Amino acid sequence: MTNLIKVGMADLNIVKAPDLIRTAGLGSCVGVVLYDDFSAVAGMAHVMLPDSNIGKKGTMNVAKYADTAIDELIRQMEKAGSRTRYLKAKIAGGAQMFQFSSTNEVMRIGPRNVEAVKQKLKELKIEVISEDVGGSSGRTIEFNPDTKMLNIRTVNQGIKEI
Repeated sequence: MTNLIKVGMADLNIVKAPDLIRTAGLGSCVGVVLYDDFSAVAGMAHVMLPDSNIGKKGTMNVAKYADTAIDELIRQMEKAGSRTRYLKAKIAGGAQMFQFSSTNEVMRIGPRNVEAVKQKLKELKIEVISEDVGGSSGRTIEFNPDTKMLNIRTVNQGIKEI
């Protein structure tokens, strides 16, 4: 029996094959999928913002930020039997959802999220195998740890697998 594990906004979770993992509503947010070829463990984070330094002090939602979400995902995956050196990544999202006349950095949340996720993965020496980022449409993504395929449904653009 295959279960579908849902990941909400600013949330993360892990699965083991044959279970699937999905997140919806990726606009400027980035869906980060990490998987290990040997353990059949996969994890997904729905990253909303690039950097935890902009967060409020006190109780922080680690799943909300690129830098802290990826660390937490790896920690949970290791507890489930994954080995960091075998991890690979697939990412999707990071759309520019609104058109602005100014080139205000603050409004470039999608591109900044993508840059932050890639930077963190590079620091951890985790290769990004494939990506579907940018554009101006929202996405829903679903990962299958068995096939290592990321199914991406893009608003008004249909479905593709990477």
